Amino acid sequence: MIEVKNLTFSYGKDKQVLHGFNFTVGDGEIFGFLGPNGSGKSTTQKILTGILKGHGGYVSLFGRDISIAHTQDFFEKIGVLFEFPYLYANLSAIDNLKYFSSFYPANQLRDIGEILEKLEFKMDFIKKPVSSYSKGMRQRVSMARVLISSPKLLFLDEPTSGLDPSGAVLFRKIIEEERKKGTTVFLTTHNMLDADLLCDRVAFLSKGTIAALDTPKRLKEQNSNHRIRIDYLYQGRREEKTLEILELERGIPFQHDEIISIHSEEPTLEDMFIQYTGRGLS
Repeated sequence: MIEVKNLTFSYGKDKQVLHGFNFTVGDGEIFGFLGPNGSGKSTTQKILTGILKGHGGYVSLFGRDISIAHTQDFFEKIGVLFEFPYLYANLSAIDNLKYFSSFYPANQLRDIGEILEKLEFKMDFIKKPVSSYSKGMRQRVSMARVLISSPKLLFLDEPTSGLDPSGAVLFRKIIEEERKKGTTVFLTTHNMLDADLLCDRVAFLSKGTIAALDTPKRLKEQNSNHRIRIDYLYQGRREEKTLEILELERGIPFQHDEIISIHSEEPTLEDMFIQYTGRGLS
């Protein structure tokens, strides 16, 4: 679906921001592209979506070189959710979606009412101007705008931004449903929970290079300290012990009346992000 070889880009003579990226994204894959601010995420996404030209190296989408693929049928296959809602504030949700739908063939379009209902949009606001919406409601309309054309490739930038926890769960469910239909998803986010739960693979960016690329599970396992923490009760008191995994394989090596919980001490994806990029999520 996406192939990138030795991708470079510079903003002027002394401002090179991409230093030779190499990666591929398979059909139906959810691929996380994660990095601190200024690491090259937005630049890469703009190149992949055809917004930014003048890159070095080779980039192809749908098996076509991006530098010569800027045709109407090419753009009809992709959907882009920007970090900040891209909507006309003086128009309603319905009018926004009707306007954006006009750019696509009728046989490609989904029903506006059905998709807003799926996104749990508050229908009493459906004809009110976007300027009166909360950030979460605007995000729902923005996602509807992206999905309305049934794209084969989705570029999602911070898709759960502005949503409450239940809204974030809903969006993750919808993204998974799109993937089950065969849609490929290129996800950029600072939300490591989204990345961990959704992504088949993630790439960590650092200073214009890819510092690590693997599945979230393998990244965490490769950096695990192979220890577990056991909380238990003994003689009426709650106790805690940390053991090497090999110790546990021979049985619990201490007296106890009841095991309350057992947790591995493997790092989180956020821990891995900081380790590979050297920076936090801000």
